[in-house]
Amino acid sequence: MNTPEPKPSVILCTGEVMHKRLRPAKNAFRYGVFFIRVPVRDINRLSTSTLFSVNRFNALSFHERDHGDARQPLDQWIDGLLQSEGITDADGDIWLQCFPRVFGYVFNPVSFWFCHRQDGSLRAIVCEVRNTFGEKHLYLLENGSKLANGEELQAKKIFHVSPFCKTEGSYRFCFMQAQHDTVGPDTQQAQKKHLARIDYADTEGPLLLTSISGCEQSMSNAHIARVMLRYPFMTIGVVLRIHIQALRLWIKRVPFISKPVPPTEELSR
Repeated sequence: MNTPEPKPSVILCTGEVMHKRLRPAKNAFRYGVFFIRVPVRDINRLSTSTLFSVNRFNALSFHERDHGDARQPLDQWIDGLLQSEGITDADGDIWLQCFPRVFGYVFNPVSFWFCHRQDGSLRAIVCEVRNTFGEKHLYLLENGSKLANGEELQAKKIFHVSPFCKTEGSYRFCFMQAQHDTVGPDTQQAQKKHLARIDYADTEGPLLLTSISGCEQSMSNAHIARVMLRYPFMTIGVVLRIHIQALRLWIKRVPFISKPVPPTEELSR
């Protein structure tokens, strides 16, 4: 009798967001979050549970329509996007890192698409950036070959995100993976840790330092319950914190910048 192949699973990660503004008024914060990593090519076969669902309401859920283009499956959308930019060898695994829906609600300031080749090497990264005005933009990061762990990548800023930053200058991106040892009651386990760092500089120099990091855990009901008890309204909290930090900058008299017309092209590189 053949043993059925186990279904692929979404990966749950717990960690923190860090944000530091350097001028004209200093402002910094960090807070705990959890996020998920979704194997895009296996969406139709993903395992679900009592507390986690795909494309339907649950305490924690992932919906395809929150990303890419709702008119086609996510793997077809990202493949078409890359191929239109001349990238034809990202034919391996694709992992989407994002916040999940919590009780049906989500806002993702930035999501990352990690696009691999068949040999497992990282070929390209697509950063899907959204602002609170309902707009989004895609930054394609690649170097013509495989991307090294921790390699620094750059992109010109052309999309308005914060009313306290001009639409000028550039981003520096750095993505790292490492094994992280954790000690439990009886054993020591190795967990994979993910770090995404985005630093922004305008024409005067470095302005913002930001990062999101987290350690992998299985998407079990026990782990889901634990993170939801710790962060019960996390995705609503993301939006609340954006507005609270904006208020703090306004009180500190950081110049307010009106929203410009969004870029005509959805993707830049």
